Amino acid sequence: DICDCRTSVSKEKWEIVEGTFSLLAVPERLVFYLEGPSPGVELLIDSVVISCPSSSKSEKSASIGAGDDNIIINPKFEDGLNNWSGRGCKVALHDSMADGKIVPQSGKAFASATERTQNWNGIQQEITGRVQRKLAYSVAAVVRIFGNNVTAATVQATLWVQTPGRNDQYVGIANVQATDKDWVQLQGKFLLNGSPSKVVIYLEGPPPGTDLLVNSLVVKHAEKIPPSPAPVIKNPDFGVNIITNSQLDDSTNGWFPLGNCNLSVGSGSPHILPPMARASLGVHEPLSGRYIHVKNRTQTWMGPAQMITDKVKLFLTYQVSAWVRIGSGANGPQNVNVALGVDNQWVNGGQVEINDDRWHEIGGSFRIEKQPSKVMVYIQGPGAGVDLMVAGVQIFPVNREERFKYLRHQADKIRKRDVVLKFSGAGSSSLSGTNVKVVQTQNSFPIGSCMSRTNIDNEDFINFFVKNFNWAVFGNELKWYWTEPQQGNLNYKDADDMVALCQKHNIETRGHCIFWEVQATVQQWIQALNKDDLMKAVQNRLTDLLTRYKGKFKHYDVNNEMLHGSYYQDRLGKDIRANMFKTANQLDPSATLFVNDYHIEDGCDTRSCPERYIEHILDLQEQGAPVGGIGIQGHIDNPVGPVVCTALDKLGILGLPIWFTELDVSSINEHVRGEDLEVMLREAFAHPAVEGVMLWGFWELFMSRDNAHLVNAEGDVNETGKRFLALKHEWLSHARGQVDVQGQFNFRGFHGKYAVEIDTPSKKIVKTFVVDKGDTPLVVPVEL
Repeated sequence: DICDCRTSVSKEKWEIVEGTFSLLAVPERLVFYLEGPSPGVELLIDSVVISCPSSSKSEKSASIGAGDDNIIINPKFEDGLNNWSGRGCKVALHDSMADGKIVPQSGKAFASATERTQNWNGIQQEITGRVQRKLAYSVAAVVRIFGNNVTAATVQATLWVQTPGRNDQYVGIANVQATDKDWVQLQGKFLLNGSPSKVVIYLEGPPPGTDLLVNSLVVKHAEKIPPSPAPVIKNPDFGVNIITNSQLDDSTNGWFPLGNCNLSVGSGSPHILPPMARASLGVHEPLSGRYIHVKNRTQTWMGPAQMITDKVKLFLTYQVSAWVRIGSGANGPQNVNVALGVDNQWVNGGQVEINDDRWHEIGGSFRIEKQPSKVMVYIQGPGAGVDLMVAGVQIFPVNREERFKYLRHQADKIRKRDVVLKFSGAGSSSLSGTNVKVVQTQNSFPIGSCMSRTNIDNEDFINFFVKNFNWAVFGNELKWYWTEPQQGNLNYKDADDMVALCQKHNIETRGHCIFWEVQATVQQWIQALNKDDLMKAVQNRLTDLLTRYKGKFKHYDVNNEMLHGSYYQDRLGKDIRANMFKTANQLDPSATLFVNDYHIEDGCDTRSCPERYIEHILDLQEQGAPVGGIGIQGHIDNPVGPVVCTALDKLGILGLPIWFTELDVSSINEHVRGEDLEVMLREAFAHPAVEGVMLWGFWELFMSRDNAHLVNAEGDVNETGKRFLALKHEWLSHARGQVDVQGQFNFRGFHGKYAVEIDTPSKKIVKTFVVDKGDTPLVVPVEL
């Protein structure tokens, strides 16, 4: 104890306790505590202040940036252009521009970045030593543009970071659409994982020749925003259809035509509920067999509509379901979509592609998180002149808890095994009645996450990762545009560092991705190659990557998003895709080769519906491609169990392992987000065809989607993260009991690693064992 300051205190009034202490060295751990009253007497504390009155300059600088002060010097240009400079261009100071039309929004002056010849030219300030690692900072700038006949352009705040012995890093903080009419505010956040040797913040973005104007820039330690409480939903009415006159008992009352189409009632539609709705609703009244017939459609958006504004409750997840069919005269496949107009925003409630005259099930979901002034549902899609028929429209809130009960039961069937511990050896004959404790230390079901190179400089990130995930995937560091940004200029250092970290912690890795079929992701030097040189470059990429990392990546996504892009196929012919698989397999036969795509599981994209994905996989296999796994990315909004499960069931008929490869969910409310994540993890864990799940990140500011994180920027586990950890805990089996007269102990547990403790009269014995998959009971001999 280095501080012993005391005072006498009564019940009647508050007293101040004062004292001093000094530290001769920086301790590993320091605990400050208040104590003293007799046992049973409560000690009340109003506030505690510990300050360092005479700190030296170096101590002061350590705390800079953690307070509420702006770390930008001369943020409003009161002191001219002091501390500011141009990044590849000139900067100038103004009190007005454009004959007095442009004046500062606040203060007396603003700056311009002028004579810009590149998009990255702008205005900058060095903030080295004024920002600390592992602290979140908020950034706010007031900006606009001027000149060169450009009326609107993106302005971006970027961080240029140099770290000792590593490449420069460019961290995008935020961007905003700026105009030449008004000042706008740009806002964002950033966090430094490592210890930088230099940090510069700059504003960039408009096309060359356009001036970038800045009125102010504020960088502060980000405020901690308390999470929203869990939404309280009164009378959720799970399973109750909010559509009026869904069965058309009352002609078309409640419905109106969107546009100048005509609605009438026909009969002859299915009497059964669409299967996805039936999976949610259970036993239900049959449908009437009546349908809305929509004629005289002169635009694709025309169809039957209904206002549901007063019936939709905030934060409830709604399942959408209907039977749809199209009339004759269609030219090629037709898209049919259940859409919602939420104020002025279009929301996708599900879509299906129709190429025949059968009834098709349409299924999807939506959720509204901000109070709308009007919500309209309408069915649209086929081309002008094509009749549309719609039956049995259902929109109802889903009961996730009910579904979870069912999934727990399913998971018990497919992820657990009966185990018999058979004790033998010295003294085993007298073990009957001895206490046995079985503890599962790790579930073997793969649950992994995406990470980036900068994340591994943050020990808090690594600690959470190693503790909670057994697989990893790299966000960008293995992609071709990262490993070879310019031809022949290879960069494997980042991936090497990450592979080494994973090997050190026994974490398996997925290789994402060898190629990416979407043209916008293909680097310019590749796009400039002729056909022969492109073919050589593809071959070199395969050889370089797969020989360098042979045996190190368990999986590869061979050619990412082939349902949404066709860059290599268009230039190199149809065979190229299968050849990529064949060559990859020859170079590293130990790796399982995956297809990987998005919107497979949510019913909202006809290009990548399960049927299309199955066709695509069979087509590759027919060409001899050794496709070993199906990747479903899982960037999903408001998931509904039966919709996801239906997609998994369909893909499951191929007999290939299915993985969710890039799972993330997004909601402003952490409780709702946690529930969305639980929906996806439980559906995956309870489905026999699914063999693993990868989250597409978990740490705030290091995810591709906003409001998707499990851990806040500075390391606090949020409500979503708590939901995730609770599930991980639920999926560990523990058992206690006594050895029976046969010298055995029986239990049923999840697949994975276990420890068994036996308390014999003379000693405590601990043994480890593994429960793997199997249909018959596993007999584990335990030698004492």
